[in-house]
Amino acid sequence: MNDLQKSDAAVIEALRKKGYKATPQRIAICRFALQNRDHPTAQRIYDEVKKVHPTVSLATVYKTIQVLEELDLIQELNFPQSQARFDSYMRPHINLVCLRCGNIRDLDDLTAREVVERVAITTKFVATGQRLDIYGVCQKCGSSELITPSMNKKHRAEFSALVGSCLRKTKAR
Repeated sequence: MNDLQKSDAAVIEALRKKGYKATPQRIAICRFALQNRDHPTAQRIYDEVKKVHPTVSLATVYKTIQVLEELDLIQELNFPQSQARFDSYMRPHINLVCLRCGNIRDLDDLTAREVVERVAITTKFVATGQRLDIYGVCQKCGSSELITPSMNKKHRAEFSALVGSCLRKTKAR
């Protein structure tokens, strides 16, 4: 059994546990939503799945997304003046959001995980999710500044210091 078949089998089992039929349309919706790292909108998921399954409805897409959210397999990202986007990368990470083109890129940064762990330990808070968005202009849209490795380290250190300061203030309360 290949990875795609294993993934489909897990989706089929999850849908059935929730009382839904595992139709080819729902499996295709799940496959696209879970494997796409571009943070698609429901409309984009619908448009892509409709190419292969012309009878799929937008209502089926929304209902399937809701099931995936209930199973903690995706999270909804709401942005002002924009359609909701969906993120299937559930580990702590940073979303880099371009204010020009609307592209969202995942940054798998150790600092994000450390922040979630520190907050949980320091505050005795059971974290069930997180979201950290950084807004700016992506390189493709012509960011005026190049980010060098040394700047990245500096920003990472500043971020860690800021979080540490916030945690110390929270602990002192």
